[in-house]
Amino acid sequence: METKIKICGLTRLQDIEAVNAARPDYIGFVFAESRRRLTPQQALSLKRQLDPKIQSVGVFVNPSLETVLKIASQGILDIVQLHGDEPPAFVERVRRETGCPVVKAFRIKGEESLAALKAYGQADYLLLDAYNKNAYGGTGSAFNWELLDGNVSEKPFFLAGGLKPENIEKAIRTFRPYGVDISSGVETNGYKDPSKIEEIIKKIRRFDQ
Repeated sequence: METKIKICGLTRLQDIEAVNAARPDYIGFVFAESRRRLTPQQALSLKRQLDPKIQSVGVFVNPSLETVLKIASQGILDIVQLHGDEPPAFVERVRRETGCPVVKAFRIKGEESLAALKAYGQADYLLLDAYNKNAYGGTGSAFNWELLDGNVSEKPFFLAGGLKPENIEKAIRTFRPYGVDISSGVETNGYKDPSKIEEIIKKIRRFDQ
């Protein structure tokens, strides 16, 4: 199965131009507290320039339902990603009321983090990221992948956290995730780097073949 690729945290028109050329499957717009945060107006402007074959994911951390519905109603998003401490019932409501598939993210700290995955049958996809007490994601750190040995969810999942050209093949070979989510691993000086985006996508596509 071909590994799906998500490039997260796009903020500029040149980022859109880079992904339109490199063709990941998904891109992420961040609506949570982050140096990559966008306003809905900025995201809509970028979405209009995005190749329609690339799906856009809106990343939220502990949002109100009203916030998600308002942004989803503007045609900015194809998928909603909940990256905070949202309970299962909230995931279900977002999925039902937006009509969008939902990715539920988890910050993996230890085996107890993995146990929580089972409660989220409502989510369409899971995303496994590194735990950081000061941030909900985008830190560029990998978690202890050995924790996943024998514990990988039966639900399709994205692997995130510290993925870069140097370790991406090992990550895919070891876990066979549905997809990989990359942000800081394709940045230079805090901004998306078109050459790094192209490099990692080509590497993943070659590996899948």
